Amino acid sequence: PGETNLLQVGSFLLDRHPVTNGDYLAFVRQNPKWQRSRVKRIFADETYLRHWAGDVELGSLAETNQPVTSVSWFAAKAFAEWRGKRLPTVTEWEYAAALGFSVLDGSKEPEFQQAIRRWYSAPTPTALSQVAQSRANILGIHDLHGLIWEWTSDFNSALVTGDARGDSGIERQLFCGTGSTGNRNPSDYPAFLRYGFRSSLKASYCIHNLGFRCAANP
Repeated sequence: PGETNLLQVGSFLLDRHPVTNGDYLAFVRQNPKWQRSRVKRIFADETYLRHWAGDVELGSLAETNQPVTSVSWFAAKAFAEWRGKRLPTVTEWEYAAALGFSVLDGSKEPEFQQAIRRWYSAPTPTALSQVAQSRANILGIHDLHGLIWEWTSDFNSALVTGDARGDSGIERQLFCGTGSTGNRNPSDYPAFLRYGFRSSLKASYCIHNLGFRCAANP
């Protein structure tokens, strides 16, 4: 009690919105091993891209500008590398997600906090919205809350013992963003929802409302 654990976040670049179906279609066309019928089950479960019409066809359930979902951590990582980027770390993602609409510290902006609670109290719609339709945060980043869950490169250090950087099982137990900002605050129920969801994942899982965005070093 009374102690505050702070993590230093270095400079990084983060995409303004999640990767779209159109973006991912270009990837699988150039990288056939990541097409739905060819991907190895060790890297993506049987629900991988199940809403697409085919290996290189989106169809009516996957519009070009909707966020790509039903992709595994392995697939997201491969896409990011193909783009010359990477997945954000949990710390980077959480830093961006804590930014308010008009102030850097979103915890001090009632309107931002109300929006988060509203987003997390609503079920995921059958048809996802297109990316970048929600209000951007103060740095112009969209959809960190309210659209989809997002993969990150590393797992939540609260779930392991010792230094996570030395964990040899890192690729077997990775977790998504929309993590646990503020999870020490018992009144912040959205943080606990995110924490619980993230802790249930494995890197091969493909979920209908789980996608990703890319990051890069400056």
